[in-house]
Amino acid sequence: MPSGAETAIGVDVGGTRIRVARISPAGKLLERVIEPVRQDREGFADQLLRLVDGLRTDSGTAVGIGIPGRVDGNSGEIRSAGYLDIAGMDIAGLIAHRTGLPSRIENDATMALIAEGWARPEGALGLIFMITVGTGIGGAALEDGAPWYGGGFSGQFGHVVVAKDGPVCNCGRTGCVETFSSGTALGRLIAETGLPVETRAEDLFLHAGSGDRSASTVLDRWAAPLQRAIESLVAVADPRLVIIGGGLGSEMTRALGRLPRRSKWFEMPVEAALLGDDAGVIGAGLCAFKAVRDAQPGPAA
Repeated sequence: MPSGAETAIGVDVGGTRIRVARISPAGKLLERVIEPVRQDREGFADQLLRLVDGLRTDSGTAVGIGIPGRVDGNSGEIRSAGYLDIAGMDIAGLIAHRTGLPSRIENDATMALIAEGWARPEGALGLIFMITVGTGIGGAALEDGAPWYGGGFSGQFGHVVVAKDGPVCNCGRTGCVETFSSGTALGRLIAETGLPVETRAEDLFLHAGSGDRSASTVLDRWAAPLQRAIESLVAVADPRLVIIGGGLGSEMTRALGRLPRRSKWFEMPVEAALLGDDAGVIGAGLCAFKAVRDAQPGPAA
């Protein structure tokens, strides 16, 4: 086990920003850097190595990296990464080669869910889902504290189909909830309604509370598709809890709370994430410590 003096580096890669931080074994965020993420392959690799090198200390033990998109939980292979051109890159190998530190790569929502399970008094017992709402929509599942990958790519909750048509999704289909309930979709809804482009989600709640029908309509149109997606997830898997996180997690949780309950059959055990934007980078650091434990030889037979 790592000692209290040791730290890990957590990396949370988003569609627009990259967060890198030193994390203690207790999940405390000690130091962090946030930058706009480079979306080209060479630029991203250079940026990642520079940021990790900048935060690395003599007590550093490992690096954990959360990536958006489709990451094979069993192998760490990046099949797609949303708006980033890094599919197929061996990022974990690159980090290990340059730093000599063990590294672990996961989907970014898995990293955030690891941190959220760690932060809750009841822990991560049972089946827990997380839906992250940001530039896109991600997801992850934990069962009794361990990531559940299915065949390798489970948790692609942003690609639950909720309509027969709609904008074309990055996956190539139409009707995915990501195209209706992401931050990108919210910006489109605001523009379509004729509201100022600088309107934020908190502005919408303020105006809706004052009786502004346009603001209420935007919020309801934004949240209703995700409500349908969550109902489907609950009907199939009956999770103990669904955590809504990401950059717009608290706003989406609030918007979902405005909607009428549609069925008595399927409870919606929805809670907002506790750690906000820090969940991904904290979870990546905690996951890095696990990489250290996994790399240690077991007891002799």
